[in-house]
Amino acid sequence: MHAPERSLPDGHPARLILTLSLAATVGLGIGRFAYALVLPDMREDLGWSYSAAGFMNTINAVGYLAGALVASRLIRRVGWSGAIRGGTLVCLAALATCALTGNFFALSLARLVLGIGAAIAFVAGGALAATIAQSYPERANFLLSLFYAGPGVGILSSGLIAPFTLQWFGPGSWWIVWWALTLLSLVMAAPLFLTRIESQARFAEASHASFSILPVLIYLAGYFLFGAGYIAYMTFMIAYVRDGGGDATAQAAFWGLIGVSAFVTPWVWRGVLALDRGGLATAIILGTNAIGAGLPMLGHSTAWLAVSAVVFGIGFFAVVNSTTAFVRFNYPPEVWPTAIAAMTISFGIGQTLGPIAVGAITDALGSLSYALNVSAALLALGAVAALCQRKVGPAKQSVP
Repeated sequence: MHAPERSLPDGHPARLILTLSLAATVGLGIGRFAYALVLPDMREDLGWSYSAAGFMNTINAVGYLAGALVASRLIRRVGWSGAIRGGTLVCLAALATCALTGNFFALSLARLVLGIGAAIAFVAGGALAATIAQSYPERANFLLSLFYAGPGVGILSSGLIAPFTLQWFGPGSWWIVWWALTLLSLVMAAPLFLTRIESQARFAEASHASFSILPVLIYLAGYFLFGAGYIAYMTFMIAYVRDGGGDATAQAAFWGLIGVSAFVTPWVWRGVLALDRGGLATAIILGTNAIGAGLPMLGHSTAWLAVSAVVFGIGFFAVVNSTTAFVRFNYPPEVWPTAIAAMTISFGIGQTLGPIAVGAITDALGSLSYALNVSAALLALGAVAALCQRKVGPAKQSVP
């Protein structure tokens, strides 16, 4: 993405950013992550293997990567509101499609399209939110954190609806859950269509500043491992909770704790994100993420799983911020778009391969415990890789 020039929409900045965050609530919090809540019932009712179940999040990640790569061009063509609202509408249509069919091909196509729409809405909303936040330097971090809380809102709200809907209607009611999630998304998205969000902010022409992959190759590898590891946990963990005897209340509580964690990460990691020491900040946060993913290996009690959800969530929502801070510490502004694009591609490839690879391992070995072991191992390796990353050069600009 290229740095946008400033010319902002009118209105209170916090309210505007909260409105923009609803694009992430629908596209990611509900559209991508709530699939884990429906996966166990879909797998049993439709006769899927774990590989097939994982493929549904793999194809969604493929769509997200494709959407992210075309987002800036689309914003120039249709404008901010066109990209944000259009991407959200695509997500709503794809969610409804998931409720209409059990055909594997049709569901795969819906998940692909949902990923494309989510990426376009998220990138456009995030770029505009960043522009608004940077106009208020004294509280820029707080304002931007409001946008990144969007997925947490979606995770929390879907976790309060999906498990109890499945419990009420019984086995094979996954399609009813998709309708419930579609209705929830319609309600969540309404402010996006009722609030003026257009802006005259424009993306600058592409910078010709050089960016070399080799000095940050180990860091990119760590971010790739994060993409592969986190999505495996988020795809299969609800199935693990259910297989261990967790009822609708346990599933809702577990998922809700991950969502709630999004709201405390800005305060938990403020000091760590200010560290200008190569990949150290990312390593610390990724290490925390790995610990959260690995805790279920030590016990299956409700309390232990709750600790896993909180620890995982606190790390999960901060990793993207740490990579942004790394780029801002190590490169001048004209290189930021290229560097962030490289990060996004590395992460996107990881989260594309993660679900189907871990699903295949689970099919081969016969237990979801192996999926969690692999997830935790990937995150731990990612932390080690980030720890090996040194500063690329002298700091060009501090993170506010």
